[in-house]
Amino acid sequence: MLAVLSPAKSLDLSPSAQTAHGTEPALMKDASSLMRTTRGLSQKRIRELMNLSADLAKLNYDRFHSFELPFTADNALPASLAFNGDVYRGLDARSLSAEQLQWSQGRVAILSGMFGLLRPLDLIQPYRLEMGTRLGTRRGTNLYAFWGDRITKQIASKVAAHSDPTLVNLASNEYFKAVKGKTLKTPVVECVFEDWKVHPDEGTVIGFLAKYARGLMARFIVTERIERASDLKQFNIDRYTFQPARSDDTRWVFTRKFIPVEQAK
Repeated sequence: MLAVLSPAKSLDLSPSAQTAHGTEPALMKDASSLMRTTRGLSQKRIRELMNLSADLAKLNYDRFHSFELPFTADNALPASLAFNGDVYRGLDARSLSAEQLQWSQGRVAILSGMFGLLRPLDLIQPYRLEMGTRLGTRRGTNLYAFWGDRITKQIASKVAAHSDPTLVNLASNEYFKAVKGKTLKTPVVECVFEDWKVHPDEGTVIGFLAKYARGLMARFIVTERIERASDLKQFNIDRYTFQPARSDDTRWVFTRKFIPVEQAK
């Protein structure tokens, strides 16, 4: 079983006490090519491509020009420690042990516009390049064309090594579109997290809450060392419970009663 997450726009670049050894992304050769392309972008073009403010366009222009190869522990951070957003608050990788992070290498992966597919300990340097960006390269007019079937092949090779070859989708639609499901000969399950106010059958996906729950599910996989996708139905963290009547073979729904933030404190 392998679970895939989306990356985060925001980053936490502070030093970490985590001692787990960083690794090199499997698709680093392709990422290096993409880095050369992004170095050729002007601030104006970055602003247009990513719909950013002038300040953020300059920040990312500077980041694209600051890539330093090879990535090492001195100039890069493991992806799961560097990404900082709702998903990664749920995962809270900085509180995991080195042993847990090492185990997660084969069970959790992060889809990335710049790096294709990252393991939790794969080293990255600061960047922002969303998968939906219409960045033209010699491979096509956007990043989906650039990555082609490379991400899918990486996923296929990973799940093939597991007794349960299921791919668990904890990513956004934008990122999961980079996985060519029709050519991936393995079961795929999407986990959906909803909050309800009146009745469990009338739940709603609330963006930031669902993202946090995806991170919690990824953490559950790591801390409980989940080997089989079916065991994810036991997930009951933060009041979520599996709803079999609303689920099917490819879409598993987890719900909880909505509690306003001010009441949850």
